[in-house]
Amino acid sequence: MSDLVTGEAVVLGLQTAKLPSRALAIVIDLLVEFAALLVFTLVLSVALIGLDNAALAATMIGLTVFFMVAVPVMIETLTRGRSLGKAALGLRVVRTDGGPVRFRHSLVRGLVGFFEMIVLTGAPAVITSAVHSDGKRLGDIFAGTVVVRERTPGAGGSAASLPPVHPQLLQAMGHELVAMDLSAVPEPLWLAIRQLLGRVGQLDPAVMNQMSTRLAGDLSAKIGHPVAPGLHPAAYLGAVLTERQRREWTRAREQQWAAGPIPAGAVPAQPVPAQAPAPVPAPTVPAGRPTRVLGLPPQQQPAPMPPAVPAAPAAPAPTAAPTAPSLDKPAADTGFAPPA
Repeated sequence: MSDLVTGEAVVLGLQTAKLPSRALAIVIDLLVEFAALLVFTLVLSVALIGLDNAALAATMIGLTVFFMVAVPVMIETLTRGRSLGKAALGLRVVRTDGGPVRFRHSLVRGLVGFFEMIVLTGAPAVITSAVHSDGKRLGDIFAGTVVVRERTPGAGGSAASLPPVHPQLLQAMGHELVAMDLSAVPEPLWLAIRQLLGRVGQLDPAVMNQMSTRLAGDLSAKIGHPVAPGLHPAAYLGAVLTERQRREWTRAREQQWAAGPIPAGAVPAQPVPAQAPAPVPAPTVPAGRPTRVLGLPPQQQPAPMPPAVPAAPAAPAPTAAPTAPSLDKPAADTGFAPPA
């Protein structure tokens, strides 16, 4: 059993994989990789039969690096630490804090594993895994990872199931939760409880019972309410954590109601733009009055402006043109008489 400690100071009791199971998983992975490499080599040797020896050697080196390094790294990254051999034996690669591996961890493991398994025929990996307490090889030491068991033999799976709780016991505990004073519980203890309850389905039942009992004892000492007889410590932790979250939600809603909603028609006042100052008219000088310029002698002063000439009277409107004489009235006596 390995005591993996998370970033929230929660101890994870996970069973690490030892040399026999790890060696069998590596053998399965290597057999699959060598089979895929052999098939691709035969196909390319037939397709590229006209290549010279140098090009063929470069192609073989590229295929070897691809199937022995790139493919394991991609599979381990995408499956979060599970290769074909590890999945068959119920193993998984995790970080030393219990989290899933990332690309950088898989890359370091793949590069170091290529020299351990292929170049040096696996001797350093066997020696290191047999000596190390957690069964780590050199790739795990450099990458900061460890191989753990996901399925414990004879345990029927690693998921911890909580025993059923009587409804009357939960109802009686509900009345006590309302009266509990949770202000004395420090924040690190709440974080540890949340982390433990989030891994209920991932821990061994014995480890889950041990860790929940310890955290329930610390919590009951802070709030002054012991665990009720017949109640599982994990159920006690979940009930108290739920009550704390309910109080926080109620407090947040009360603060929101106290602030009051913003009226729908409330529009902030628009600032009034500043108006430009009106232009100042230039001073007018009366006609005929001499203007003087400061700094000039009298001989160079400008001549006075002439008086304004009155505007000419408007021309009379033209008279209308004479109209033709009417035929109804006799024309003036001109000595001509129209014919009868």
